[in-house]
Amino acid sequence: MSSRHPTLQRRDSRVAPLPRRYSDSGENGHKRLVRRMSSFETMSTAPVIFSLRNEVGALNNIISLFRENDIQVRGVELRKPQRKNSEVELFVDCEGKKGMLRELIQQLNEQLHRIEISEEDRKREATIDKEMKNLPWFPKKISELDKSSNNVLMFGEELDADHPGYRDVAYRERRKMFAQIAAGYRHGMPITRIEFTEEETDMWNQVFRELQNLYPTHACKEYLVNFKTLCDEGIYKFGEIPQLEDISVFLKERTGFQVRPVAGYLSPRDFLAGLAFRVFHSTQYIRHPTNPLYTPEPDSIHDIIGHVPMLADRSFAQFSQEIGLASLGAAEADVTKLASCYFFTVEFGLCKQDGQLRAYGAGLLSSISELRFALSPTAIIKPFNPIDVIHQECRITTFQDSYFQSESFPEAKKQIREYAASIQHSFGIRYDPYNTPRASRSLRQTSGEIMNAVDELKDDLKVLNDALSRIQSI
Repeated sequence: MSSRHPTLQRRDSRVAPLPRRYSDSGENGHKRLVRRMSSFETMSTAPVIFSLRNEVGALNNIISLFRENDIQVRGVELRKPQRKNSEVELFVDCEGKKGMLRELIQQLNEQLHRIEISEEDRKREATIDKEMKNLPWFPKKISELDKSSNNVLMFGEELDADHPGYRDVAYRERRKMFAQIAAGYRHGMPITRIEFTEEETDMWNQVFRELQNLYPTHACKEYLVNFKTLCDEGIYKFGEIPQLEDISVFLKERTGFQVRPVAGYLSPRDFLAGLAFRVFHSTQYIRHPTNPLYTPEPDSIHDIIGHVPMLADRSFAQFSQEIGLASLGAAEADVTKLASCYFFTVEFGLCKQDGQLRAYGAGLLSSISELRFALSPTAIIKPFNPIDVIHQECRITTFQDSYFQSESFPEAKKQIREYAASIQHSFGIRYDPYNTPRASRSLRQTSGEIMNAVDELKDDLKVLNDALSRIQSI
């Protein structure tokens, strides 16, 4: 491939469609990852009927069990007892995690004379269990990314025969070291700092200098603002390759994104799942020195220079996360389509600013050759539309046949959101940034649960509205 395209710089996305020989293979069955969803993470409602003695303090003792198990009581109804006049019967409509509800019912059984769950509710729970069992596995809290982040499909420590570094023993040993660092990483750990070689630093200097000269006339405003900030804070500099730990701290302070090291290509499902938690998987290795304008996989230069400045923009960070959220639990065909949307926006997207075409895709912003080509009269530019994009071939060894232009990030985000709504899910997904460090996905299965989420959003909007009113009154 490199001999046929000696002037092309490789600008790969780790969510591009895989070569045919990888499409149905991979450790642990990457074509379809299916695991049982933890019942403790599934939100559920249950109407519970029980009897208790009509005496002082009896009800308070029972209600305390609901509180201890983090079960929300949505309504209580006093009913005529069916057995003894010395007892009272209560109908309690409650909500909580399924596993905690089971714990509660077990505790109630130990203390009460009679407890029932309606047959209708039992049938509904059985239906939900069946649906959840058939879903592809996906992480429901950020620490569960540890289970999928090492499922590298290719370009890890093992290199293909056509890779520029295949016959370079020292380079392969270096790649093995980076793979071991990524394999040993767990959520919450500081990212290992790398002592880069002089040869690797020279490679960084060469690409950094050339791209820096192109950005004023080729990069979008959002990229330029954050690129300058990264330079001003000393994270980007000539003569020193940035450390992932410093980048992760920088991003977390600005958009909530963080970085975790990865050894090579992940499957589209695993990579997009990280975005759902605002986690970006980044390589730490540098392309082989024989050709700084070519690399057969995304390297640290691509990830650091291409992706990081855009992930520091709030609107773009949310846009990236929404693609990730839409992928969770989706069918394999839908994940592939979302990966194509990611490829032609986050990797190779273009936008119009002040009447001029500008790049915001990381594959372009980290590629000297293709950045020039994509903004030249020779390139074919089409308006971004997810329906068109999912049928466009994603090329990872040559320039793209076509590029897609969005009028703005909010417009692209709106289109992605509308497209994601067409993907069939048996549940709703909401990101919970407050439950750190778990950052869990809340599965919304009832109208009551959805209304609770709406109420939380209303509270957030009220805070923003109050702040706006104060500003306007000054």
